[in-house]
Amino acid sequence: MFTGIVTAIGTITQVERRADLRVRIACPYDPDTMAIGASIACSGVCLTVVDRGGQEGDAWFAVDVSQETVSRTAKGQWETGRRLNLERALKVGDELGGHLVTGHVDCLGTIRMARDEGGSTRLAIRAPAEYAPFLAPKGSITIDGVSLTVNDVRDQADRSCDFALNIIPHTGEVTTLGALEEGDTVNLEIDVLARYLKRMQAVRG
Repeated sequence: MFTGIVTAIGTITQVERRADLRVRIACPYDPDTMAIGASIACSGVCLTVVDRGGQEGDAWFAVDVSQETVSRTAKGQWETGRRLNLERALKVGDELGGHLVTGHVDCLGTIRMARDEGGSTRLAIRAPAEYAPFLAPKGSITIDGVSLTVNDVRDQADRSCDFALNIIPHTGEVTTLGALEEGDTVNLEIDVLARYLKRMQAVRG
């Protein structure tokens, strides 16, 4: 489990293509504290550390990325040079600063608008019809691993929806969200509470 509070930005420095991808990611973490088998969320995708090295401030870790994961995540996410939002797994007793995040991507969203508003960035993201019912104003959503609050939701004729977010300057600087542009795709994870509520509603008929 994660909280959607990004603790570092990593950069893919090497991609080894085999049946799955072996991806090496540079990061500032202390490698001595990254156990083999530990989970790290990489732009919202929970992955397992299979190797690590370097030193604190100039470290790296490696993960295996399946073709299934590649097919369900943002275009170009697993290419050399790509910057990723990193978050290490939640420990018992840690502060829950965002909301509970599983690290499982539900769907992809498309940036419909990205504009500056008084130093902040206003984003509008198109979510597919299947997941539109899970989005509500003041609800939580995870965008590329970042916990955010939905400001507004506008339903579309095809049952998809556009939802709006405000990215404050600090969030834009310490995550990759400040560099998003119109047409980019992002990983979306629906709030688990919204998922359970939707299921309860369906069971009740």
